Amino acid sequence: MTYTDHRTVRRVLRREIAGTIGVLTDEHDFRAMRHYRSFVFDDHATYLEHVEAVLRTRALQGDHTTLALFDPEEYAAFCAHTGLDPDRRTSRTRFTAEIAATGPTVPYEGQPLADLLPALVDEAVRRATWEYATTLLARLGACASCGEDLGREAFARASQLIVRILDTAGPGNRHLVCSVSGPPETLIAVLHADDNDGHMELDDAELLEFTTVLAVGLATDSPGGLVMRTTAPGTADRIHGWRLRAHGLEPLTAGEVFDAYCTDVETGDLISPESNVDYCEPPDLADEGPNPTHHH
Repeated sequence: MTYTDHRTVRRVLRREIAGTIGVLTDEHDFRAMRHYRSFVFDDHATYLEHVEAVLRTRALQGDHTTLALFDPEEYAAFCAHTGLDPDRRTSRTRFTAEIAATGPTVPYEGQPLADLLPALVDEAVRRATWEYATTLLARLGACASCGEDLGREAFARASQLIVRILDTAGPGNRHLVCSVSGPPETLIAVLHADDNDGHMELDDAELLEFTTVLAVGLATDSPGGLVMRTTAPGTADRIHGWRLRAHGLEPLTAGEVFDAYCTDVETGDLISPESNVDYCEPPDLADEGPNPTHHH
């Protein structure tokens, strides 16, 4: 094989190597990285322009690239733990490889960076919400009277309720939102269920996160709610919801759903209802609820 053949093979092989860019999404994180002399950028907007240019160039060359959220505090902790010098480019590369394997990432597919960054932040928030909710469930421990794992029981209960909600809904795409209030902050999860000729298409990661957050609400009896919006061609959107109760859901009346959607949460002022939307009482879930002999 000639030298030229070697270069050609290596060039082809290089195109099969996926790359990750750790990006500083906001001005605050960018300023934190400017404390390192090896970080050469001095303007966040210019930095993002260069990131986008690199992404476009790699795409034109046929290279696949993902974006990861670069957190300066996590980077400093990583360097302290591994003994790396944080003021070196190679250390940033090592950290980027680490977060690419364990943290939230989004693929670059030619979309503008202005659209990609919010998606990356949303993915990071989703991951953090799921991890925190999972920790809360794990901390519940076992039932004092029967020894059953309370977190696992709540998760199973939440799974059953989600199945009943989707099964009893009318035809159309479903958009569900679950919120659970409590210190230190409100947990929010979203689930999309697309109706493909009567077959529900769900994202497994979304379903896991949604079930976990709902389980936290059921297990801790924290204030919260679940709402679902169903959209189908040729019909008005249908919105209904439930209050979270200990190990169950309490249906909201049509009037309560209307008030929730048509009242400004900060001022209490009325908001004009959306057109072509019906605020409805939810269908009967035919749910018997938890075993009344089981007390926690």
